[in-house]
Amino acid sequence: MALRMKSSMFVGLFLLSLAWKAWAKVQVNMEDRVEVFLGDTAQITCMFTVSDSPDNVIIQWYMITKTNVRLRIYYGNSTMQVVDRGGQFTDKISVNGKGNSSEVVLTIRDVKVEDELEFICHVNGMTAGSDEGRTMLKVFASPDRPIITGEESGISVSNENPSKIGSCEAKNGYPRPNITWYRDQSSLQNTPGEVIVVTLVTKESSGLYTVQSDLHLNVVKKDKDSFFYCEVSYLVPGGTKMTETNKINITVYYPTTSLDVWVESPKGSVKEGDTVEVHCRADGNPQPPFTFMHNMEELKSELNVLVLKDVTRQSNGNITCTALDLDTYEETLGQTELFVDYLDPVVLIPKDTHVIAQGEELMATCNAQSSLPTHTVWFKKGKKVAEGHTLTLKDAVFDMAGTYVCVVKVPSLEGLETTGSLRVFVQGRPEIKKSADPVQEVSPEKPQKLSCHARGYPTPVITWSSSDESQILKVSQRETEDEVLSVVSVKVTSDITAYCNASNDHGTVSISFNLKAIVQTTSSAPSTSVTTPLVPVTVVAPVTVTTVTPVTPPKRVKKEGSGVIIAVIIICILLLAILGSVLYFLYKKGKLPCGRSGKQDLTKPNKGGIVVEMKSDNTEEAVLLSVNGDKKPPSDQGDKYMYVQK
Repeated sequence: MALRMKSSMFVGLFLLSLAWKAWAKVQVNMEDRVEVFLGDTAQITCMFTVSDSPDNVIIQWYMITKTNVRLRIYYGNSTMQVVDRGGQFTDKISVNGKGNSSEVVLTIRDVKVEDELEFICHVNGMTAGSDEGRTMLKVFASPDRPIITGEESGISVSNENPSKIGSCEAKNGYPRPNITWYRDQSSLQNTPGEVIVVTLVTKESSGLYTVQSDLHLNVVKKDKDSFFYCEVSYLVPGGTKMTETNKINITVYYPTTSLDVWVESPKGSVKEGDTVEVHCRADGNPQPPFTFMHNMEELKSELNVLVLKDVTRQSNGNITCTALDLDTYEETLGQTELFVDYLDPVVLIPKDTHVIAQGEELMATCNAQSSLPTHTVWFKKGKKVAEGHTLTLKDAVFDMAGTYVCVVKVPSLEGLETTGSLRVFVQGRPEIKKSADPVQEVSPEKPQKLSCHARGYPTPVITWSSSDESQILKVSQRETEDEVLSVVSVKVTSDITAYCNASNDHGTVSISFNLKAIVQTTSSAPSTSVTTPLVPVTVVAPVTVTTVTPVTPPKRVKKEGSGVIIAVIIICILLLAILGSVLYFLYKKGKLPCGRSGKQDLTKPNKGGIVVEMKSDNTEEAVLLSVNGDKKPPSDQGDKYMYVQK
């Protein structure tokens, strides 16, 4: 009986224990993963609940190694916290929170690639039991900017197997980056016989990845204009990023199927005398060697350019360019036509020179053969005188003589022109161009230059003469076929007339030049005047009439004439003195019976003259009259002498 009771009690206690355990419970909640960049700090949170005695909770952190071994890295409760020594996290982790709290945080500093592990938070609630949670730590590293390189050598479309186009590389990424190739905007995937992408992955000592991708492709002709690039995609916390490389273009070799031949220079029409450049270009790559043929004659070219110098109309014809494919040895032909425009020399009728008489008419024509329409203009001394192929001169005069130039141009082609000239002579009696002032006042100090310009045909002959046979010195003479210009020097001492005479087979003409010598009258100033010498005159009464020829006051004449005039004046004064002495002698001898009634007044005004009046008195008187005839009083007459001065 007692045994039954004990058994019943034990069963009851056991059932009560099970019921308590079912009610007392520990629950742990954690994130599935925590993502962090390489080198950053990671925080893993462990949240838990304990239904009984939360102060006696024990917290333990574990990690799962790469070999799937569970290792503890931390132990702690409400009174102590211990980081296990000797592990990879000994110096880089810390835990916030204790066993009596409902949350603890594991902090990992300076995260490395090898820290990408699974971490376990184990919570032991003693009588409440235990529970644990797991979090995966993910580490990310963005790769360096990707680098792309293309093949430098050309790739032929005739290659049987795919050829390497380029290489793309992304360094130092984690997890491993992915590389995708693009042609223009289309991605390239592995296609047997056409596209091959070879990827090489390298894990560095740092745990980071370097990915290199090579693209091999069967190229076609259109790939010469295509651009290739690669795209690198990589994971980051919370998503994915992509980076594109620069774009590259490859050199594609493809055969020639056609040629383009053209005249590169000059642009537009070609004229005689031009240097012509003919270019040839193939639609293949590389450019094949070219051979040029001109009118079935092979010509030498440089750098696939044919140069024709000083082309003429004989250069017209077909120019053929031949290209040889060095792979297939097939020839491709191309051609162009060369046409050279021309303008022949001028044909003048009449040509060179032509002589017409005054009053006659001349009709001249100017033509030049050309491959293009022409335009003709006539010029004389640079001025346009006519337009068209014909020049007409009516009622010819000397002004129409000269050189006429006809210019024939091709308006549609600059630089294509030719010229011709016609010399026209107008036949007739000479004609002298009149001087602006036929009367000239000249100074005797220096010779005077005279010019005479005559025209006519045949060329006039000029001679000079003067009215007083003055010396005429020839200075210069310039002649043309129908004009002559003569310049002479004349020595002038008095008024003269010089004559220019022009003559030819048709007559003679002349023109005169009146040269007046400039004579300056002296003033009364002592420094510039010439005073007549004092002449004594004795007068005996009675005096009938004595007329003294007026003495012209001396005029100041420059250079050669002044000495002669002064000498004449002195001689006249001496003659007057002798005449006065003779009259005085006769008066003393009584040979002159004259009284007061014989007085004669000679004081009447006389232009420009000097009048002397003689009076019959018992005393001798000298009368001095002024030039204008006014009588001076005796008191002003001084001694009995007559002064004749200006």
